[in-house]
Amino acid sequence: MSLLCNTGDWFTLGQKNSYRKIDLYSMDWPATINLEQMTVHAASYGGPVALVKDFKQFLKLSGSGSAKPVIRIFNCAGKLISSINWDNGNLVCMGWSDAEEFLCVQDDGFVVIYDMFGNFQHKFSMGKDVTEVIDAKIFASSSGTGVAVITASHKIYIVNSIKDPKSRPLSELLSLPTGLTSWELVSQERTTCCLLSRDTEIILARHGESAPLTHVITMKSDFSSIILMAVSFNHRHLALYTNTGVIWMGSADLKTKYCEYATGRTERPQQIAWCCDEDPTPDNQAVVVSYVSMVLVVGTTGDSNIYTYDSPMVLIQEMDGVRILTNGYHELIQRVPRCTSNIFGIGISEPASFLFEAHRKFQERSHQSDEYLCLIRDRLASAVAECVQAAGQEFDTHTQKSLIRAAYFGKGFLSGYNPEEYIEMCRVLRVLNALRDRNVGMPLTLRQFNFLQPLVILDRLIFRKHYGLAIQVAKHLKLPESRILEHWAFHKIVHDKNEEEVARKISEKFLSHQTRTERISFANVAKKAQQVGKTKLAITLLELEPRKSLQVPLLLKLGANEKALMAATQSGDTDLIYMVILEMKSTTALAKFQMTIRRFPLAQNLYKKYCQANSLSTLKDIYSQEDDFQSQAELGLREALEINNVEVSIPDISGNYKKANKTLETEACDETKKLMKHQKTLDEKYQKRLYGLPLHATIRQLLLLGDIKYAERLKSEFRVPDRRFWWLRIQVLSQQFQWDELEKFAKSKKSPIGYEPFVEVCLAQGKVDEAKKYLPRCGEENKFKWYLRAGCHVEAATIAYEQKDIDSLLKIYDCCSNDPALLAKVENLIGQLSSKK
Repeated sequence: MSLLCNTGDWFTLGQKNSYRKIDLYSMDWPATINLEQMTVHAASYGGPVALVKDFKQFLKLSGSGSAKPVIRIFNCAGKLISSINWDNGNLVCMGWSDAEEFLCVQDDGFVVIYDMFGNFQHKFSMGKDVTEVIDAKIFASSSGTGVAVITASHKIYIVNSIKDPKSRPLSELLSLPTGLTSWELVSQERTTCCLLSRDTEIILARHGESAPLTHVITMKSDFSSIILMAVSFNHRHLALYTNTGVIWMGSADLKTKYCEYATGRTERPQQIAWCCDEDPTPDNQAVVVSYVSMVLVVGTTGDSNIYTYDSPMVLIQEMDGVRILTNGYHELIQRVPRCTSNIFGIGISEPASFLFEAHRKFQERSHQSDEYLCLIRDRLASAVAECVQAAGQEFDTHTQKSLIRAAYFGKGFLSGYNPEEYIEMCRVLRVLNALRDRNVGMPLTLRQFNFLQPLVILDRLIFRKHYGLAIQVAKHLKLPESRILEHWAFHKIVHDKNEEEVARKISEKFLSHQTRTERISFANVAKKAQQVGKTKLAITLLELEPRKSLQVPLLLKLGANEKALMAATQSGDTDLIYMVILEMKSTTALAKFQMTIRRFPLAQNLYKKYCQANSLSTLKDIYSQEDDFQSQAELGLREALEINNVEVSIPDISGNYKKANKTLETEACDETKKLMKHQKTLDEKYQKRLYGLPLHATIRQLLLLGDIKYAERLKSEFRVPDRRFWWLRIQVLSQQFQWDELEKFAKSKKSPIGYEPFVEVCLAQGKVDEAKKYLPRCGEENKFKWYLRAGCHVEAATIAYEQKDIDSLLKIYDCCSNDPALLAKVENLIGQLSSKK
């Protein structure tokens, strides 16, 4: 309904199949560029364009050599990116990978790979048997980008992925010494098939088949050979061009024919390309054929359209159209999207068209705006959505704005409208317009943008070194910025000479972009600096890395051991500290290692712990260097105990304790030495092992042996307290059932421990009568308890009554339920005490 969109370049191929030609750029080629003398190799998805002088036009030099070509790489607007001075073998084929790597196939079977800046990446061979390559194809496969070659011996070798170049031979074409006119690759369902034309036949060669399959192509008009073939971008459709100028269009498996079209031209076309649509049905597809001065667009319905050109042109097949590159312009032919046709098509009465017109009338302050809105009141939501979608399909910013404003106008009349789709399209359009700028030169369509995904597009901007634009795109689409900044830092590290300035810029940029959810790693860029030999810069950047687990290993790799040890100790992570310690121990001179580690107490203590478990001799050296006499003494004592050689080591242990001013420990060592001397004497005297026993156990053994005199000697010499000695005597006498001796010992002098222990040992042996001898001598506060434990309930009751302790009487009452006389007495005593209260 509206003529805002330039529908003058629209043309129809069949019913409801409109196509259009869009101007992308006016080219900025250098003055020396003339496509008539060049071969052009353009990457899909708005990628770079490589130009090289046509091989057939190279001038022969004097002698057998030939002029070496210069490969120049441009963006889609004709701005020079880089040049490659080719100095390898003879070029057979060139093309681009899905990662925008430039592939050059040589006649010796090697494939050389460059980036778009002309930097050599790597190369691989198509196989040790591949020599004398006469033709090659670079194609898209399910595994990425593949390469196929035909050798002079009529053998086909295919690599399905340049990332994993495993060459596989196809069927040997021994029956084709001559007559091969064209060939193409079709990759479907992880299988690659080679189509070859000979006369009126199409030969299909697949891996694993013993012989190729042959299909005879039949047409309404006679022909003798198929001179060109073209496979669609999605590998679903196939076009054949015969020597009589007839185009055959059908499925890639040759099972379905869409149509035949007689061009009426006798000259050989330069290229054939498919102009595909998102709709997979054959009726919505078309073929673009280029001749010297014209382009023919033919639909599968048999309709056609012609564009004439006054300069040579190159067709670039895309997933949703065909780009046309000339000396002066860069254009795009594509099927008009349904949403666009529903708005700008002639005689269209769709809701989106009425909404667009309503908005236009509203801007003109016309009452007709309301009339248009009334017509689509029930379908307004779909009209808004279609205007939003149509805006994404346009390259002209004025048309984009008009469609977006129409959608904005329409959504104002909708209640509960969800604006997410509208907002997202506004964001995407800003990104697409920025990418299409001639300085960037990436003329992506909305469908291509959605297929690649924003992260891939960001990667391509990063690789082109459009860091500022990449940051803005990431912010606009709410994507992480860390990878962009890291690549920017990599570029700075490699190309800038002033390391201090580089470190300052990187730190400022990184720190300004740190967020809670996104942390940019200084370790990654430091690793890059280390790889290019800038060690000082790498260390400077690593000092800014907050994550010690990333910082410490790389500092060690850079040889900054002391900084690594400092960082590890600051983290408090024992694993990191041990990592540094062990690395330093193996790479640093021992003296320097020990001097360094002494400055870090935590590391020093952990190293001592490590040595304690793995190398006591090293630990001893450390204590010796530090004059840590106490630790030396403790370590010596531990070693002596482990090897049961305390007597020999005691002098040294005692000396170290003395140097450490540990008086108590020194005296303990001296007494231990004297005790061992006594024990040796006793061992010889009694022929019993006393050596190594503690003092307490030694005295006990002497008492058991009956050597009271020697036991008292040790008591006196080692100042054993009387209480401990009496306990030992009492226990030994009771164990030996020497009750008379026990009684004599009790009467020998006043007991320092009281007489309760005498009662206890007697009761322990079940000797109540012996215990009764000592009960009267127990302390008043304990008499009741011991009488009760001895079973002397009558005496216990009397004591409780004398002590006026009713609670104790109640205990006796509970224990003597079987003795009526005792119960009566206890009740009487309890009654007497109760009456007195």
